[in-house]
This record gives sequence, C-alpha cells and structure tokens, in this order.
Amino acid sequence: MAVLTQLLNAQNWVKVRSSLDSTRSTFLAWTGSIYAFIPGEKRQRLFKMVGMSVSRCLLVEEGHWAFTSRELTYYLDPETEEKLQTWKNPWTEEVLPVMHVANNPVQGNFKGQFPAQVDEETTTLVFDIFPAYPNPLADPKFAEYSSNPHYQAAELFKFKVPTAELFDEKLPSVSKLWLTWDRIGPWVPWMKMGDRAGQLIYSASGTKVDDFDQLPQLLQDEINTRMPLYRHAPEAPLDDEDMTSWLYFQKHFDAYLAGESFPIPEPID
Repeated sequence: MAVLTQLLNAQNWVKVRSSLDSTRSTFLAWTGSIYAFIPGEKRQRLFKMVGMSVSRCLLVEEGHWAFTSRELTYYLDPETEEKLQTWKNPWTEEVLPVMHVANNPVQGNFKGQFPAQVDEETTTLVFDIFPAYPNPLADPKFAEYSSNPHYQAAELFKFKVPTAELFDEKLPSVSKLWLTWDRIGPWVPWMKMGDRAGQLIYSASGTKVDDFDQLPQLLQDEINTRMPLYRHAPEAPLDDEDMTSWLYFQKHFDAYLAGESFPIPEPID
C-alpha cells in the first residue's frame, strides 16, 4: 500500500481536530501516564491521567478558521486511578494540593497547508511543537514552585483518521480519530520542586468521541457537578490569552496555599 506525503488544506485539518459545523462542540478524550525523568534515577510513574478537549471552529474567511476550545486534565493515583486531591512529594515528603489542568481558553487560527502521510486506509498528521518563552512565574515569591526564568517544553502529537472520511466533502468532521500525545516539560508548579533537576514525561493516547456522554465517567461527573463550563466550547473566540498550568497557578496561588480543591469551579458564560 503506497504511502504519500501530501499537503492538506486548513479545511481538512478542521475536520480532523474539530468540525466544519460551527453549531456543534467537538470532543477529544485521552488517557495516559506521567513519569519523573531525573538524571541517575530509575523511571518513576507519578500519575495516571485522563483529559478532554471541547472545541469549535468558526469560518473567518475562505481558507481561514478560528479555533476555540477548553481543556481539562486530571492527575490520578497511578494504582487506583482515582482523582487526587493531595499528593505526597516523594523527594520532599511534603503533602501538597493537586492542581488539575483547567485551560480556558486554548485558541488559535487554522490556515495554510499541513503535511500528512496519506494511504488508502488512513491519513496521519504529525505536529511537533517546542514552546519556549519567559516563565510567567519568574518572581521570587514563586521560587519554590518554578525557579527557571524560562519555560521550555516539547509536545509531540500524531493524529490518524480514515482517509475516505477526510476527503468526503459531505462530512463536516471525521467520525474516527486516534491520537497520541507525548510531552517533555518542567515540573508543574504545584509539585513544589523548586530548582530540583529533572523533568516530566507525559505519554497519552486518545480518540474523538461523538458527544459528551461518551467521555470517560470521571470527566462527565466533574463537568456535571463542578465544571459545567466545559460541557460546551465557546460560541466565539474569547478575548483572553491562552490559559496554561503556569498562568493558572499564578491566578489561583492563594487558593492553592489555602488547600482548596481543584480545579476551581467556573460559572457558565
């Protein structure tokens, strides 16, 4: 079976990541593990994880879509897979509140062309992203939590979809999608690792799901009871910068010090 490298247009990518139908929210869900990677130490799985993205794409002009989304990811006990409220740092033995990921919004613009590996059965898109920018927590009061003046990470994504669905002009979105997400990055601030050497490695896989009721049960329960905002994507792009775990820590630092339960509930728009 011949595999060809082909440039896809933004409309194809919208069908993969979200939908051409801007009246509907699109859900992705993923599960995986998070490891400590420390020079000279053996591998240690710190957490399992479960997460989701709810997104929407809106046509700006021919060949250009605005993407808007919200994301949740929960840190789970590596053995029981239960949502963690607190975590005992194995290096410092301090018990800390767990600050789960609640990124609202995550946005962008889809335009131009995207390389893909295309064969008769499946099409695979690969995105290797290397974010690097000044650390928003580069302040003495956060030195115990995130001491490096710069943030740097690697995020490696692969999306595989049925070729026939991708090029079927009658379909606004592919119904089947398999994704992998690997990330190498610094300790997250709530772990209170200071300047300790090492990194986190995330290894996850996931799918596109048809609707909210097909999300993993923990995510459904959290959204139904605490995080209703994440049941739908924004109706239009929000006039806010993208949220990250670092900005979220900065925003909710007082709640973290008070030992509150995360993520902090957000009211519906």
